[in-house]
Amino acid sequence: MDTDFEFDFDKQEKKSKRFKLIIKVMLWIGVACIAILLGWLFTAVALEKTNMVGSGMEPTLSDDDIIIVNRMAYLFSDPERYDVIVFNKTGKEHSYYACRRVYGLPGETVQIKDGKVFINGNVIEEVINAEEMITSGLFEEEVTLDEDEYFVLGDNRNDCEDSRYFNFGNVTGNEIIGEAFVRLSPFSIISKLNLIKTEEE
Repeated sequence: MDTDFEFDFDKQEKKSKRFKLIIKVMLWIGVACIAILLGWLFTAVALEKTNMVGSGMEPTLSDDDIIIVNRMAYLFSDPERYDVIVFNKTGKEHSYYACRRVYGLPGETVQIKDGKVFINGNVIEEVINAEEMITSGLFEEEVTLDEDEYFVLGDNRNDCEDSRYFNFGNVTGNEIIGEAFVRLSPFSIISKLNLIKTEEE
């Protein structure tokens, strides 16, 4: 019987295995490239390094502390009360990044009375170690925030420019760069700094 036309199964199987291996290698290379690209995008777009300017956030942050800003923090959500935000103050001689803590949210009524912050007529709980405020500034009387305004305070309550003062004012959503995420030296998660310790802790 003529065997010239017999199918070489072994040869075909080797070709198939080689083809599958090539596909697998190409997939791994593709995944590695995507991972590298995503890593670059994350560090180039999602995070930003900046310096703390001034003593307004002491003792939480000091002048010239190097901090990492999470620029993606408010991509799908809005700032929350007590968040430490970084924003770009404009309209002055120079634009600069500032860092303060959020207390009043858009649409809320804010007042400072007896050194405490009142939101919609109710005193709010203080979560950090801070001096009682001596100056109420613009918020001695109730002020209702616009739908895109945030009332911010520095942690250094009596030696700080913040929303209480006309030359600083409230922060608008389009001024916010992101959330102050990490202090590099000494390394710390900023949201964990200077908190009032509870009995459970």
